[in-house]
Amino acid sequence: MVILHTLSDFIDGNYAIANSSPSYWYEGHSPHGELLRLPRTPMSEAIARSLMQHLARDESYSREGKMYGILLIELANGEQRILKAFSGLLNGCSAVEGWVPPIPGRDECALAEARTLAQLDAMKQELITLKQLKERQEYETLYRQHEQQLQILSDRYRDCKHQRQEKRQILCQTLTAVALTVALEQLDEESRREGIERRMLKRQQSQALQPLKQLIETADARLRELKQQRKQLSRQLQAQMHAAYSLTNFSGQSLSLQQLMPGGSMPTGTGDCCAPKLLHYAATHGLKPLAMAEFWWGASQDKIQGEFYGACLERCQPLMGFLLSGLPQMPTYNAAKQTKPAGADGQISKPGSADLVCVAAPLRVSAIETTLTRSLPIIYEDEWLIAVNKPPDLLSVPGRYSDRQDSVLARLRNLLPDGMEITAAHRLDQETSGILLLARNRQTHRQLSCQFQLRQVHKVYEAVLSGLVTADSGAIALPLWGDPNRRPYQKVDEQGKPSLTHFRVMARQGYTRVEFIPLTGRTHQIRVHAADAKGLGMPILGDRLYGCRAEANRLHLHAKELRFEHPQLRETFHLQTKTPF
Repeated sequence: MVILHTLSDFIDGNYAIANSSPSYWYEGHSPHGELLRLPRTPMSEAIARSLMQHLARDESYSREGKMYGILLIELANGEQRILKAFSGLLNGCSAVEGWVPPIPGRDECALAEARTLAQLDAMKQELITLKQLKERQEYETLYRQHEQQLQILSDRYRDCKHQRQEKRQILCQTLTAVALTVALEQLDEESRREGIERRMLKRQQSQALQPLKQLIETADARLRELKQQRKQLSRQLQAQMHAAYSLTNFSGQSLSLQQLMPGGSMPTGTGDCCAPKLLHYAATHGLKPLAMAEFWWGASQDKIQGEFYGACLERCQPLMGFLLSGLPQMPTYNAAKQTKPAGADGQISKPGSADLVCVAAPLRVSAIETTLTRSLPIIYEDEWLIAVNKPPDLLSVPGRYSDRQDSVLARLRNLLPDGMEITAAHRLDQETSGILLLARNRQTHRQLSCQFQLRQVHKVYEAVLSGLVTADSGAIALPLWGDPNRRPYQKVDEQGKPSLTHFRVMARQGYTRVEFIPLTGRTHQIRVHAADAKGLGMPILGDRLYGCRAEANRLHLHAKELRFEHPQLRETFHLQTKTPF
């Protein structure tokens, strides 16, 4: 099986690489603290584009969206070759001819995986059966019928009561003594009979519904039990797989995923991404990496086919330092370019440290912050709420499908003792970084949500736009509408929901750094207001969805400030984070 491909399989042998600068760096700190880098160069991008052309000719590659990657390597004799890899499974297969094989370890727990997956599938089928119990529909139908009967009876009783009141007034005016007493007693007896009839109807309804209700309650208890069992099984399988997966670096050191990411919450699929597969294969076969490039191919709700992407923040980035250990660093590349998008000048600042401040209230450091600090910094925590500095490319809450479960909310729910009670008070786009506020109980969530809905929360974002903007400040008011055929894309439409954003230009040099204050909270509001011709007419750097074509390693949009009233302490909280670009 051919794994090492020749350059001529992808590009013309005369391809010029002299003085070409990297557009992105894969990087990480070694166990000794040394910063290690591997570039994505114009040549590796040209190889990747050739691979895209191959994928485009075969429909099987478009059936599911995934990340693909190539690694340009050098043999001991100085000859250059190419490795290619895909993330996860390709049409259900982990090993495909011509592609780098999966990292060793999966086979060791294949039996346990198959057994667990079979159990999970059986649980899934039982869950579906329990949710679709015919008794649920029967209960709903009977309940509605009984409610209608009771309403009809109540309406009739109300009319009869009104008639009796009128009769009492007439009797009091026309009868006296014994005759009046007898007539009033007859009306009272009629009222008592109606009350008895009403209670009997309710008793009959309860008797008819009770067996169905008990059956449904039993089914719901089993549902909760199955969900808990399913969660435990999934965690056990993940732990087994993370203990079995073994990665090797260029120093010859091998460690399991469990050893590399101890105590952390590893997202599903860690170890199955392109970059770790490519680097592990190169390290175990004595191949010297020169450059790497990863791109997305196939359908996706948030990624663009044919676009280059850097190491995913949660699955790959934590492994990079270890994987690159032992790899000689190449001084021919200008490392200073690593911190700037392609074409940017020096005014786009280097990513800063994770300095975080909480103004107007003391920062209460979480007991679990040491576990989360690398991937999910908690900037404020108390018994009622949590504020995190969400990294880019991480969902705020879990998505609809199984491959979109990793999120801020999911991680906190898995890590915290009271995690299942936590809910997000608002959301940030997956690509946007910054302050995300979560509540630890229903009452706090309700109060925070109310502040957001009433526009009592002051939000400040910072962005770098992909060109020069002439206006210094102002307001953008454009109605936004979500096109159902292009979700999550939003567009300006007169039939859409009103949205308002204030903006202020902070700096101009090649690009434009802008501060945005949204007064409404529509989906992609700032991104559309920046990109649309009726707004600033300039997309945010890295925003492929709204037309940015400049090279960038992320969406340059950060939620840097949040000011709100603490629902329980009744103090004004002003949370701030440093913009990381």
